[in-house]
Amino acid sequence: MRILHTADWHIGQLFHEYDRTFEHQEFLNWLQSILINEQIDVLLISGDIFDLSNPAASSIKMFYTFLNKAVNSNSELQIIITAGNHDSASRLESPKPLLESSNIHIIGVVEKDENGIIDYDKIIIPLKDKNGNVKTWCIAAPFLRTGDYPTILDCDNPYTEGVAAFYKESYEFVSSKRQTHQAIIAMGHLHAQQAEINTDDKERPIMGGVECISASAFNENICYVALGHIHKAQRIGGKDHIRYCGSPLPMSFSEINYRHQVIVFEIDEGQIYNLKTIEIPISIPLLSVPVVHSSLEEVLSALAQLNTAEDNLDLAPYLQVRVLLENPEPSLKYKVEAALKGKYVRLASIDTRYRTKSSELEKSENISQTQLNELKPEDVLRKIYQNKYNNPIPDNLLKLFQQVTQEVNEKE
Repeated sequence: MRILHTADWHIGQLFHEYDRTFEHQEFLNWLQSILINEQIDVLLISGDIFDLSNPAASSIKMFYTFLNKAVNSNSELQIIITAGNHDSASRLESPKPLLESSNIHIIGVVEKDENGIIDYDKIIIPLKDKNGNVKTWCIAAPFLRTGDYPTILDCDNPYTEGVAAFYKESYEFVSSKRQTHQAIIAMGHLHAQQAEINTDDKERPIMGGVECISASAFNENICYVALGHIHKAQRIGGKDHIRYCGSPLPMSFSEINYRHQVIVFEIDEGQIYNLKTIEIPISIPLLSVPVVHSSLEEVLSALAQLNTAEDNLDLAPYLQVRVLLENPEPSLKYKVEAALKGKYVRLASIDTRYRTKSSELEKSENISQTQLNELKPEDVLRKIYQNKYNNPIPDNLLKLFQQVTQEVNEKE
């Protein structure tokens, strides 16, 4: 049985206000060819199908058109889809009645009985070979919200311990159903401990990392754990079989050097074999100019050397401009856009930094509450401006601030 793991499609996402329909369609076309060429039996999609909980009709159409083409190309293909935190669990599940006769399973909601007991049978999916024999059992866990996992009393972290209990109980449930030669795999959309993320990753944990799940939450007898939520492909807890596949499209300029991929592996007689990654071609590249933050003069010179536009800009690279300034530059965007006129790029972001503060400013300045109360608004403004831009505030800006504060005081 050959299985492909993917996640975090984020269909409908805008990249710095640019529509990404073309990129998502290119990925889905590529994925469909991979499913055929790699003779995939099972497709796992571990959450965040859409970027918004209420996706546009065009995004929904794109997704279900892909599913239709995938099963038409291989009527025996089994597809398991779980909801992520970006998805509406109930909306994602809404077409389930139409799919019950197919091999497409969508799990968004964790159902419970009248006593509040989790119905694990609803998230356990048997995966069958071409002869109709069950070869593998899948714990298809969606993103777990409050109330979806068991309540653990008198514990340090109700979320992490509750999620661990959810996987423990679901494993025990499926173990009672499976035969010795049948494997168990699991899906999850969560933040695992020690997962590597970038500082601007929107999926980073909140509340000091209390929502991080340990790799030990997954029973050691589970053959493979297909994770979603973190956009960088990686192993977790040093385990080769607990993996994030990453997002198929770069979601920010911090992912400019990511190797976007899907993961393919085989399961036979309860064991995992031949695990490999397949790199996803990027249809529209990301470009940062210059490579490091540089002076405005150097930036404009570098932009002047970019290729001239000869084709439709709809497929041009997304550009991030990196500028190092001495002082605020009100006309920065105008100068950058002027330098890019006629170039084969689409300006997505201007990343501005200011030169390192002097050693005197770098020293921490501890201000007591009493001292802070004694400071006038103008003094606070001077300090903030000096710390941020390493220069005194310009007279014209200071006069405008004084004018505003005077008007406020008069109204009081």
